[in-house]
Amino acid sequence: MFQIRIHWTRRSGSRDGRGDPLGRRIRRGHHAQAFPSFGSERMGAPVVSFCRIDSRPIRTREPVMEPDAIIIQDVTLLHQVDLFAGLATEGFVLVNTSQSLDDLGLGEFGRPFQRDRLLTCPATEFALEQLGKPLPNAALLGGFAALTARSTGRHRFGNSAAV
Repeated sequence: MFQIRIHWTRRSGSRDGRGDPLGRRIRRGHHAQAFPSFGSERMGAPVVSFCRIDSRPIRTREPVMEPDAIIIQDVTLLHQVDLFAGLATEGFVLVNTSQSLDDLGLGEFGRPFQRDRLLTCPATEFALEQLGKPLPNAALLGGFAALTARSTGRHRFGNSAAV
């Protein structure tokens, strides 16, 4: 099972972390699950979404505590919340920003991780340029596909590889 945890805020242009990638996996014979965990109702409050993809039915409904990948949609959360809890050193990290990991103060953080599994992507900037709105989901999906393909040679979900 491949598990993803998405960190965002109510102002970051996401709704609940679900959508297109799950629909494609289901159509290709995979099982998928996605759900948000909302906290405070205030604007800018941290929100976490969870996503699981597997070749077998998914029975668990628990939050993802040990993700294979983390997507940080709102970079302002970096020093407010423990975003990387449970992430193994071979995990993937995608951050929505035009800054480098060193500029974000994560240079030291990245040392135990495989550098080819850490990526920043200016998804909100791309969305503003192309759509005129801060809707980074599509660009983040593309960045995530590039990150996982770059590191593994293919997109890996569950026990089977899906390209």
